[in-house]
Amino acid sequence: MLRFVEHRVGDPRLISLIRRWLKANILEDEELHANEEGTPQGGSISVLLSNVYLHYVLDLWFERVVKPRLRGEAYVVRYIDDFVLCFQYREDALRVQDALCKRLAKFGLTLEAKKTKLVEFGRFAQKWASKRGRKRPETIYFLGFTLYCTRNRKGNFRVGLRTEKSRLRRALMRLQDQMRRMRHSPLKEQADHLNQMLRGHYVYYGIAGNIRALRKIHRAVERYWRKMLSSRSWKAEIWWKKFQRIKERFPLLQPKLHLPYGALQALAITL
Repeated sequence: MLRFVEHRVGDPRLISLIRRWLKANILEDEELHANEEGTPQGGSISVLLSNVYLHYVLDLWFERVVKPRLRGEAYVVRYIDDFVLCFQYREDALRVQDALCKRLAKFGLTLEAKKTKLVEFGRFAQKWASKRGRKRPETIYFLGFTLYCTRNRKGNFRVGLRTEKSRLRRALMRLQDQMRRMRHSPLKEQADHLNQMLRGHYVYYGIAGNIRALRKIHRAVERYWRKMLSSRSWKAEIWWKKFQRIKERFPLLQPKLHLPYGALQALAITL
């Protein structure tokens, strides 16, 4: 790790600081444990160092060593330690899959077996899926999204994105837990806190084609908020008519796409 950093950083004081970060003890169950290898999880520099490490281990290796030896086109899309390798031909993908395991092992890394798979994806994926007896092509899970093959209104191939089911359930559970914690807070404070969480969810998952998942989150929050307000009342359940008046005074943020189709097309052209 330090050798990779020294390729671009010549200041010995900064190298010494990074070394101390790497050797920092880990606090677990109120006890300090010595850190013998790797970067401390949750450390202030861990994400940056992970990106630097994989830049040399994966990115440069793929661009300078792998791609010139392939028959067709190939691309790598990586975010920290999650990445997708794209190949034009299946035989290229199989060759690189074997070479990748050896490359990572050389630097003390391994692929996560549960998250690693070979998927036919793209314009011709439906044809190959039909030949193999499947109704539709397989999907890809990446950064909380499910990527699937679909078509636009003109019938041309398009990559579809929707919130991954496990992430959707996790978001709902987190919102419900927060509502239980603030059930006795003033209504304005509850609405402000819910809108803050909804805004963060919309910003990340508000991508073209995913509006249905955003609406599902919004409806679930509305239902659970009314249920929570009813449970704290000694008088009677808060029916929808009264709840509508509460929402008029303290409205919840409506689902919004922060990356619509036009922005996606411009981004694709730029890339």
